[in-house]
Amino acid sequence: MAAEILTLDGPLDAVYARCRDVVRARGVIAYPTDTFYGLGADPRDPEAVKRIFAIKGREAGQPILLLLHDRSEVAAWASAVTPSAERLMERFWPGPLTLVFPAAPHVLPELTGGSGTIGLRVPGNELTRELLRNLGTALTGTSANRSGGRNPRTAEEVMREVGDRVDLVLDGGATTGDRPSTVVDVTVEPPRIIRQGNIDIAASA
Repeated sequence: MAAEILTLDGPLDAVYARCRDVVRARGVIAYPTDTFYGLGADPRDPEAVKRIFAIKGREAGQPILLLLHDRSEVAAWASAVTPSAERLMERFWPGPLTLVFPAAPHVLPELTGGSGTIGLRVPGNELTRELLRNLGTALTGTSANRSGGRNPRTAEEVMREVGDRVDLVLDGGATTGDRPSTVVDVTVEPPRIIRQGNIDIAASA
């Protein structure tokens, strides 16, 4: 069955409420971020997280990052925040920078890939942040494609990739990102760049 598609033409409160209903019912939504469209499920619900892996055809052991409404939510998912992490958050959030923290004890091992760490990001897309605020929870933020597939920048691309596997697609237009987020490990000092993406940390130093 093809996913329900929501546009931003109607009242936004109703759009966010529908997304919230789907997520709370262990559903999976596809939604725009500041890089590409992501697959969103409640990261506290192991069954919903398992659906993410099934949709992507992704093997266990590969971590999944989370998107947050603002940096005040970091403490709910990370067990420690270094001064270097604080400086990076202050400088680059909201934006396409994923920081890898030591995971809090309650974080599902499926999200950490067994690493004991969790990637967190406050996205630069205002629509995404407003969605997260209305949901009242973080969302998984892995790209809305099959593993190895092209990262989707439009709702149409999402539908071609996984439209028969997700419950709802929030069509927020084309995303502006042409590269994934930069990923930085802040469990070590100094922080270590894992993936160079939209933000050049070294050049910004």
